[in-house]
Amino acid sequence: MDSLLFPPYIKKGDRAVIVSPSGKIDAGFLKGARQRLRHWGLQVHTATHAGGSYGWYAGTVKQRLQDLQAVLDDDRTALIFCSRGGYGAVHLIDRLDFTRFGEHPKWLVGFSDITALHNRLQHEGFASLHAPMARHLAIEAPDDPATCLMREVLFGETAPCYTLPTHKLNRQGTATGILRGGNLAVLCGLRGTPYDIPPQGTILFVEDVGERPHSVERMFYNLKLGGVLEQLSGLIIGQFTEYEENLSLGKELYAALAELLKGYAYPVCFNFPVGHVTQNLPLINGARVTLEVEKKESRIKHHLS
Repeated sequence: MDSLLFPPYIKKGDRAVIVSPSGKIDAGFLKGARQRLRHWGLQVHTATHAGGSYGWYAGTVKQRLQDLQAVLDDDRTALIFCSRGGYGAVHLIDRLDFTRFGEHPKWLVGFSDITALHNRLQHEGFASLHAPMARHLAIEAPDDPATCLMREVLFGETAPCYTLPTHKLNRQGTATGILRGGNLAVLCGLRGTPYDIPPQGTILFVEDVGERPHSVERMFYNLKLGGVLEQLSGLIIGQFTEYEENLSLGKELYAALAELLKGYAYPVCFNFPVGHVTQNLPLINGARVTLEVEKKESRIKHHLS
């Protein structure tokens, strides 16, 4: 089982371009992200429409597509940094041409709605980084753990290995597979398309924001009834935030998901710090990883060679 192709790690002096493929973003967050990336020693550029506004979006479909295609094609660029999620990346994913990107691969960073772009990159055979975006870089301290880890991953200084306390709903076991995932609603929105995740041999991670418990359960039933869950090698349940835990399912959300997952034998890790939270740990989509869920702790180790 092999990981997807990793772009070259970045180095000081490399060119980074901030793009906004989805929602519009506050100019202050763009400024803060530029400052942080420059502090890393990068030459930072902002795509033409990255700070634009068109309804909820950073620009029209044509404008956002133009920005993203330009940076995919640019052989001078080493890092594509997505400013924010929101909604809108799905407008672009079937219109992108990866011919020149394949000649000069580069890292793409983002999460939430950017999950759609991660899926497209995996479809093309390339790994990418699920990690914080502009707002996080602008408002968090320079020594923020998620920011520092993101920098270390992109510069090739570390192979992420995370250890966290056990959760009462975890299912113990060890599995190795290809790490794939991101925002649950975006992943479910791509089910049945060419950009769907291949479940066999996958260790899936999921997170979401603002989704009511029954909506999350419904999406998991989509994965169950569609045969996805039964083919996974492992499952990482991240953070579900900005919803009211009203026990509409008769139990807390995690407990309802644990009940739904009872029929599978692979390891399941609950409460992993990934999602719309400050501690949004970087995960490499397309990397080969080992998930170890033990009685007292869980570990997720990326294998980069």
